[in-house]
Amino acid sequence: MLTRYEPWSLLNQLSRELDRLHGSGYGNEETAATADWVPAVDIREEKDAYVLHADVPGVDPKDIEVHMENGVLTISGERKAETKEEREHYKRVERIRGSFFRRFSLPDTADAERISARSVNGVLEVRIPKQEKVQPRRISVES
Repeated sequence: MLTRYEPWSLLNQLSRELDRLHGSGYGNEETAATADWVPAVDIREEKDAYVLHADVPGVDPKDIEVHMENGVLTISGERKAETKEEREHYKRVERIRGSFFRRFSLPDTADAERISARSVNGVLEVRIPKQEKVQPRRISVES
């Protein structure tokens, strides 16, 4: 009998609950209940953009969806499981398979129209450019 060993499941559950409470992780209960795992994410602010890196090893880029709506960036997808025949020869299975879901509120300075995403070597990079600053303009007052 093959049994999944998940040493970090309690810590992951705590992390999901904290994300849910602070509004940064799942966002809604219905979707949170259907997610099987949570990819680790780093978010870095650069001069002209925010850059998000998510660890999604083993996930085909065509199985990843990135959506932006009402100032909220959503990343979701699925790590496909092997067929039953392929799993029969395993002695231990620790890597979680199934769907994932993350949601992030973006600052007002984010330019939703120019967001780009790419996946390289199991790392999803989402680049969120900042809006170009509006330059102050002097308006002359006529007499």
